[in-house]
Amino acid sequence: MSTVLSILVLAAIAMLLGAAMMWRKGDRKRAMLMIILAMIAAINVAIWTLPDASGEAPVSKAVR
Repeated sequence: MSTVLSILVLAAIAMLLGAAMMWRKGDRKRAMLMIILAMIAAINVAIWTLPDASGEAPVSKAVR
């Protein structure tokens, strides 16, 4: 599971870099969509890795 989350973080970074390149080329609509998608990916990683009230992260519960 940690491998999947790591790949998701790398994909979000790549999407942000791609969005920056598209923004410079003038394709603003696709750049904004890529930024939104990268934000959604980052939020998903945060949801899986941040601990809840009991102090345990959901990713550790999923591995069991």
